[in-house]
Amino acid sequence: MCLFIILLLLGPRAVIVVWWLIEPLRWSAVFGSFVLPFLGFLFLPWTTLMYVLVAPGGVVGLDYLWLALALFADLSSYAGGGVYGRRRRVAA
Repeated sequence: MCLFIILLLLGPRAVIVVWWLIEPLRWSAVFGSFVLPFLGFLFLPWTTLMYVLVAPGGVVGLDYLWLALALFADLSSYAGGGVYGRRRRVAA
């Protein structure tokens, strides 16, 4: 559990790599091929982690909320830096 928290601090991609090395059968059960988890690793790491967490029992009920929050975290990481970067360019 402590290792998992340390990996979360390093980032979701580190968690994906270590979790895949520790439990490859879980990842194989959730995803049929290597392509989807690899694309998730590249573009939507929080959503991929959450899907692997909730998918083995079936995605029902509040699982959709968790997936939406993870997707929001991924999308906000791409869009979040734009406002700060534009602030410097505005002439005062």
